Amino acid sequence: QAQLVESGGGLVQPGGSLRLSCAASGFTFGVHAMSWYRQAPGKERELVAQISWSGGGTAYADSVKGRFTMSRDNTKSTVYLQMNSLKPEDTAVYYCYGQGYWGQGTQVTVSS
Repeated sequence: QAQLVESGGGLVQPGGSLRLSCAASGFTFGVHAMSWYRQAPGKERELVAQISWSGGGTAYADSVKGRFTMSRDNTKSTVYLQMNSLKPEDTAVYYCYGQGYWGQGTQVTVSS
């Protein structure tokens, strides 16, 4: 059974950094594009970043461009989201998505 497990969320001050990880199992990870989404309280889930199967192509929401970097390690079936210069408006539950499967989410809270 396919499974995506996120980790790395937490509480960070504005301007700080976090690195999220998403470990995949149960499907052929290395041939599929992967995505990170987020959902803030009272808001719809939004796409944050995408990465191609090889890692050679990435795309970002305008709100995170230049601050967030998505990467992947196909030998570990894992994707990452490096988040720098975090802002309070980045506070949300972050979800990993791939091949029709969602992770359980990891909370990111940016607050002083």
